[in-house]
Amino acid sequence: MPTRDTNWPEGTPCWTDLMVPDGDAARAFYGGLFGWDFEVGGEETGFYSQGKLGGRTVAGIGQTMPGQEGPPPAWTTYLAADDVDAVVARISEAGGTVFMPTMDVMGFGRMAVAADPTGCVFGLWQGLSHTGFQRYNEAGAVVWNEGHVLDFAAAKAFYEAVFGYTFTDVGGGDFHYVTTEVNGETVGGIGDSADGTAAWLTYFQVEDADAMAARATELGGSVVSDARDSDFGRIVELAGPAGERFALIVPPPSS
Repeated sequence: MPTRDTNWPEGTPCWTDLMVPDGDAARAFYGGLFGWDFEVGGEETGFYSQGKLGGRTVAGIGQTMPGQEGPPPAWTTYLAADDVDAVVARISEAGGTVFMPTMDVMGFGRMAVAADPTGCVFGLWQGLSHTGFQRYNEAGAVVWNEGHVLDFAAAKAFYEAVFGYTFTDVGGGDFHYVTTEVNGETVGGIGDSADGTAAWLTYFQVEDADAMAARATELGGSVVSDARDSDFGRIVELAGPAGERFALIVPPPSS
């Protein structure tokens, strides 16, 4: 049961959250799927809730305001920042786009939302009282985050310039994919988009991908891509009740 109570190294995926019109429906779905309990904030937080396993945070679910326009529901990957303002400046210099400038979040931390030059949206998080994932790399928690990009070379150059990533090439043939490293530790991946959509994808670890996919459909979700075996484990891509995409993975026994 890996746990952490301190800020994550800069550039590491440190949090993921979902903004949906119906927070109750999302909590029922993910609570039923992963066994999360929820701490729901008050009206001043927009009823933002933190999903928890054993009392420790694993992900967030927020609710859009009635009539509020915005992007379609999606899980947002947040990359850790030691100084959000400095990272935002580097994003602009490297050809990215800042959609939401730096803002304070009620003493929990500081954040911004941006996109790489290919349109892949991500968040930045500078933790204060909320440091991000407290449980990870176990069943019901986040185990992997990867960017699906439209211009691999441009995206790779961007993330190297902004976060100082180093890379390990694990692609093959015409498919480009690298793992990203911070201080020599693998923290995520970047690869070609398979469907022409630029997006970061969140993977939750499970013990049985097929059974969990069936459970997700019972709860109101849907299967986007059937379960398949890969060098990294058995994977299935799903959509939640609001259409948000995410993936489930059973890592190999040695992982």
